[in-house]
Amino acid sequence: MIASSLASTSRGHSQPVREDDGSPLHQFLCFALGLEPCAVRIDLVREILEVGHMTPLPLMPAFVRGVMNLRGVVVPVIDLGARLGLPATVIGRRTCIVIVDVCLPDDSGTQTLGVLVDAVQEVINIAESDLEPVPRLGTRIDAAHLRSMVRHRQKATPELDLAAILDPQRLVGLIGEHRQHAQPPH
Repeated sequence: MIASSLASTSRGHSQPVREDDGSPLHQFLCFALGLEPCAVRIDLVREILEVGHMTPLPLMPAFVRGVMNLRGVVVPVIDLGARLGLPATVIGRRTCIVIVDVCLPDDSGTQTLGVLVDAVQEVINIAESDLEPVPRLGTRIDAAHLRSMVRHRQKATPELDLAAILDPQRLVGLIGEHRQHAQPPH
């Protein structure tokens, strides 16, 4: 079901999905990080893969699971739960790598990354009126990493701000901090 839903979105090559009244619907990929439901806008998602071989990298923080070969291209894999301060993903039969494109600063292109999630659930269509502001308190994920709360089936699911979470400059800074603490003194 997920693959067919993703195939129908075609990432900007078709007309946007609309409600009966003509207003646009936003499409989201819903997934789990541990027990925490999350969503991201489908236009950021390139594909969803089963977890395959990842090459670990030395002196990396726990949220950098390694790199993978994606059709001849080396792609870093980020454990999204660990990056957000949630428990690290335990790889199981439902674990997936979601391949995303994140815009680089100053509109200098995109960076392709793999994000490790515990389980992909569904693609949903949401009206603009069902997107709510992020509350200042009460979310398990830092509000700085959220874009909105997606109201669906009487539940509010956090929409992750992948541009903030996977900001290349911030990731480089976090990796540098980790390396300083991981290196033995000389």
